[in-house]
Amino acid sequence: MTHRPTTPRRVPRWSELQPLLRPGPLTTDGVARRLARVASIPDLRLLARRRAPRAVFDYTDGAAGDELSLARSRSAYARVEFRPRVLQDVSTIDTSTTVLGTTSALPFVFAPTGFTRMMHTEGEPAVGRAAARAGIPYALSTMGTTSIERLAAAAPDTRLWFQLYLWRDRVASRDFVARAEAAGYDALVLTVDTPVAGARLRDVRNGLTVPPSLSLRTVAEASRHPRWWWDLLTTEPLEFASLSRFDGTVAELVGQMFDPAASVADLAWLRETWHGPIVVKGITTAPDARAVVDAGADAIVVSNHGGRQLDRAPTPLEVLPEVLAAVGDRAEVYVDGGILSGADVVAAVALGARAALVGRAYLYGLMAGGERGVDRAAEILAAEVRATLALLGVSRVEDLRPEHVHLRPPVG
Repeated sequence: MTHRPTTPRRVPRWSELQPLLRPGPLTTDGVARRLARVASIPDLRLLARRRAPRAVFDYTDGAAGDELSLARSRSAYARVEFRPRVLQDVSTIDTSTTVLGTTSALPFVFAPTGFTRMMHTEGEPAVGRAAARAGIPYALSTMGTTSIERLAAAAPDTRLWFQLYLWRDRVASRDFVARAEAAGYDALVLTVDTPVAGARLRDVRNGLTVPPSLSLRTVAEASRHPRWWWDLLTTEPLEFASLSRFDGTVAELVGQMFDPAASVADLAWLRETWHGPIVVKGITTAPDARAVVDAGADAIVVSNHGGRQLDRAPTPLEVLPEVLAAVGDRAEVYVDGGILSGADVVAAVALGARAALVGRAYLYGLMAGGERGVDRAAEILAAEVRATLALLGVSRVEDLRPEHVHLRPPVG
C-alpha cells in the first residue's frame, strides 16, 4: 500500500528564507572564535586539553594517587538535589555576598594555584585582572610565577590575597608576609595540608619538571603544541617568583622547601606577624577546625587540596556541615574541591559555606585562551549562579539555606 504525504509541499520564497539566514560575524581572531563556542567549564576543559601540552594539562587536571578524592568530590556535587520554590519573585537576582567583611560580587574566589605561567605565559596578572572584572578576590600562591609586587602593580584594582606555605626557612616566610602586607594584600591564606608532596602519578608518568625540560618526550609534544612552546621560549623564563631558580620535580621542591614540622603554634606566630585576616586552607575535620580558629584564624577553607595531596581524604562538601557546627559563627567557612559550575557554587553556599574557591575552572580558561579564557570562565560561573538562584526561587545569595539542597545517598 502506498502512503501519500498529507502535507502539501511548495518551494519557499526568498523573502521567507532571508530572515532565517543569520551567519555569525566573521573574525580572524582565533581565540575569540574558539571561546565563542564554549558554553560550560567542561567545554573549556576540552579546549584546554587541545591547546596545552599533555604534561601541563595533566598537572592541572590530575590529582594524587588513584585520584579517588577528586572523583568523590565530583560525585558529591553530582548527588546534590536542588529543592526549588515556585512563584517567587526572581525578577532581580543579587549574586553578591560578603567575604571577610567586604562585598564580593559573586560567592566564589579564584583560588591560589602554583606555576600559573606554565598554563599560559600571561599567568597570574591575567587571572588577577579577570578577578577584578568579576568583582571577586584572587589569591596569589607562594609557588606562583609572578612576584607579590608585580601582581599588585599588574592588577591594581583586584582584591588580592596571598597564600603562604610555611617553609623550613622561617625568615623567608616572614619576608613573604611582610612583602604582601607592604603591597596591600587583603588577607593571608595559610595552606596546612602539605607537610610532604602528594603522589601525583600523572606528573611522574609525564616526567614533569618546573620549568618544563626539553626531553625527547617534550620535544615530540612541542610538534603538536608549537604555539604553547613558542610562547614559553620567547617570553621571560618560567621561574618561581619566590625562588631565584629551581630545576626539578614538584615533589622534590616540596621536600626541599616546605616544613613538615609545622604546627598550630606556627599559626599563633603568624597571627602576631600578619595584621590582617588569616584564612587557613586544608581543613577536613572538626577538631582541626576548632584548633585553628582557637589559634586565631578568621576563616577556614574546608579543602583536601583538590584531591592533590592525600588520596581518599574526606570529601569537602560532605564534611562541611560538621566543620560548620564545630566553629559556629567564630569564623567564616569556605569550601573547595571539584567545583566546576555555578550550580556547584550555589550548592556549597546553600549547605553553609560563605563562599567557594575555584581553581581548575579558571586554569582551564587560562590554558584555552589566556586572559580572555579566564574572563570566559568567570562569565560562565556567574551566569550559572544567577540562573540557578532564579530557578531555585531565590533572589539573593544571602537567602540560600540548607533546605534548598539535599545530598542524595551514594549509589551502591
